[in-house]
Amino acid sequence: IGSSLRSRQQTRKKEPSATAEMAAMAALRCSLRTAAARPAAMGALRSAPWRVATPCSVFTRAFSDVKYAKTHEWLRVEGDTAVLGISDFAQSALGEVVYCDLPEAGATFSEKDTICTLESVKAVGEVYAPANCEVVEVNEKLADEPALVNKGPQGEGWLLKLKVTGSTDGLMNEEAYKKHLETESEEH
Repeated sequence: IGSSLRSRQQTRKKEPSATAEMAAMAALRCSLRTAAARPAAMGALRSAPWRVATPCSVFTRAFSDVKYAKTHEWLRVEGDTAVLGISDFAQSALGEVVYCDLPEAGATFSEKDTICTLESVKAVGEVYAPANCEVVEVNEKLADEPALVNKGPQGEGWLLKLKVTGSTDGLMNEEAYKKHLETESEEH
């Protein structure tokens, strides 16, 4: 039995990883958004046995002033404050958020400190400060409806408003973040 198992494993084609499948689905979804109609591709998408959020979906709501961290936080400057949240990719990986442990207004953090945690049905995710900052406001809606983080991570699901006191030079623009996601999915 051991030798027959070994020979079957050696002759079996290498199956694509879930990450490779996610990347393929992302490419398909992106192409579907840009095409007026592709009936065959749309049928294949609908018949897929699972549905995943893809890196492409991160960019459905584009802001030229949104910056991203390698740890999947986004920061959008609005006047003298900045809004912080997690990317669509991050919320998808985390799963359904059931609790948000947010700091109080006035709390200060250094770059890369854990600024808050998000608990999901799968795991607890840490959100990191993108720069030295002070919390100005928390999204109070998340206390009653933490799933807003999943429904609109760059909309109603924002986490904190910050007064940034440090440099944000280490953050990426949208295009660089998209490349980061592609590279990260290739590595896994």
